[in-house]
Amino acid sequence: MKDGNFLKEHNARSMWHPMAHPADSLKNPPTIVTGAQGVRITDVDGHEVVDGVGGLWNVNLGFSCQPIKDAITAQLDRLPYYSTFRGTTNDCVIELSEELRDFFAPDGLTRAFYTSGGSDSVETALRLARQYHKIRGEAGRVKFLSLKKGYHGTHIGGASVNGNANFRTQYEPLLPGCFQIPAPYTYRNPFNESDPERLAQLCLAALEDEIAFQGAGTIAAFIMEPVLGAGGVIPPHPSFMPGVRDICSRNGILLIADEVITAFGRTGSWTGSRHWGVQPDFSCTAKAITNGYFPFGAVMIAEQVAQVFEQDETGRAAIGHGYTYSGHPVGAAAALACLAETKRLDVPANAAARGAELFAGLQNLARTHDVIGDVRGGHGLMCALELVSDRDTKAPVDKGIINRVQEVAYQSGAMVRVSGPNIILSPPLVLTADDVQVILSSLDAGFAAV
Repeated sequence: MKDGNFLKEHNARSMWHPMAHPADSLKNPPTIVTGAQGVRITDVDGHEVVDGVGGLWNVNLGFSCQPIKDAITAQLDRLPYYSTFRGTTNDCVIELSEELRDFFAPDGLTRAFYTSGGSDSVETALRLARQYHKIRGEAGRVKFLSLKKGYHGTHIGGASVNGNANFRTQYEPLLPGCFQIPAPYTYRNPFNESDPERLAQLCLAALEDEIAFQGAGTIAAFIMEPVLGAGGVIPPHPSFMPGVRDICSRNGILLIADEVITAFGRTGSWTGSRHWGVQPDFSCTAKAITNGYFPFGAVMIAEQVAQVFEQDETGRAAIGHGYTYSGHPVGAAAALACLAETKRLDVPANAAARGAELFAGLQNLARTHDVIGDVRGGHGLMCALELVSDRDTKAPVDKGIINRVQEVAYQSGAMVRVSGPNIILSPPLVLTADDVQVILSSLDAGFAAV
């Protein structure tokens, strides 16, 4: 490995970073992370901090989960790769499929289609949703509905159902037939409604209105995150996702749950759909399925959807979709070990407890620092602070201020993530109470510095 001086000199010179302006990365070189243990990361200068980002929502079990590392090593020695395209498979992926079937049984999901990550999983679910309707003789069902502020990855399909202009504008025109309705976002919404239950009903009414306008027979699926993540951690009222499920069922529209962030314990429940008592038709997973140690994902498919495909005699159910790394044996081995450890540790219980502590602490910070306009969370270890320059007008905060908060928080002991006007927190689910206090004290120092 090259020394620290070489790494700093060449940082961002020959690499473009995702979700960043290349010129900004050159002007403000990214933090060079060179090591990690437990829930802490270490940079090139030896500075160690609590990782309040959890890698990227995905390192649920921390950076020292030995069973997953051992499973990856052993599988590399035994079978480092083989395809699962028609005609071949591997033993690990067969075993994993049965484990996932059991894990997702309460969600009504019984089949797995494997991918390389979250964007792949969303793309797969969108494509299979259209194919489902074609098999059933409703070829006109091609449109997709979603939520503003929702995030569904970076492929053309995912970008098209995204509800954030930052991921759309520079790549348009996108997929036609994609429409968004207002999100149940109490801090900012077109109804000027701050009551979560009332807002949920207004958003559901907007969904019904959009379905009536488009024509139910033209719509393939509605896709949503059980708790909106990258859009700023927006938890809906408990009535919202069940309401969406009911509306979709009444109109023959499939419900795709984007659980790339929320599956495997993040919300304090085993899945985000289960958190709200909903059974979707498809569930998109990735991230925590291997604890971030191997690029891997799975679309889980409901039994009733699977039956339409498996009972088809027309040939329309032949799946012309897949990835070179679908069902990768090393990824499957990692996922098996990760799932076993996730269940052994009962991570949703700790996520709920530590999440409550973190949420309460952030609310306390808001009482001290006027730059905090809104505090969101309360459902496991996913929280956000929305910063403003004026609480009365809710005018967004200056970019320099929020970057300064992040910088000082990092020097004080915690890595946090900035996304627009939001500071987003998604730490590992094995966080301790002491770790929570480190994040809170570091943020306090950051706010005190502006």
